[in-house]
Amino acid sequence: MSITPLREAIRRLSSEGLVAVESHRDVRVAAMSAEEAQQLFEVRLSLDPTAAELAALRRTDHDILVMREALDRLVPVTRQWGEEGLLAHRNFHRALYLASHNDVLIRLLDDVWDKSDRYRRMGLELPPGDEPRTRDLNEHHQLFDLVVAGDGSAAAALMRAHIIESLTAAAIRELQDRENITGTTAESA
Repeated sequence: MSITPLREAIRRLSSEGLVAVESHRDVRVAAMSAEEAQQLFEVRLSLDPTAAELAALRRTDHDILVMREALDRLVPVTRQWGEEGLLAHRNFHRALYLASHNDVLIRLLDDVWDKSDRYRRMGLELPPGDEPRTRDLNEHHQLFDLVVAGDGSAAAALMRAHIIESLTAAAIRELQDRENITGTTAESA
């Protein structure tokens, strides 16, 4: 294999902030930070409710079918389900994003989701108990019902509440504790 594809991959990962290139030969996975997690969280808090509202207004019968299939594969996002739970969770959110029929919004949310994924995985390791995971699973079903019913404002409001209580929000709180950060938190965003 040529070195060119590897260099291009490193360049792309660096441009996305996922790796740090410290010299021409020294490449490391970028450190996780409360600041980056907070910024990603704030973007999702803005964009996801918009996507939910647009999905409720624009969804087609095909979109409903795709969301229903994704919903049927959902499992609680816990350590037990791990990657399967995270993938099913992402697939449901992506199906909802696609139902917005706004290509720019979908691309932005895909990018934010990719960058947030490592914080979401960190959230899996935190001991929140079963209640938040059950609530999260139930909220997906409620979001689906609101989108199908065409209730954009209620779907947007629920999506906002859903994100405020997300795994990423839990990870931000943990990172802030580790970094001894005071001030704006995921809870107050």
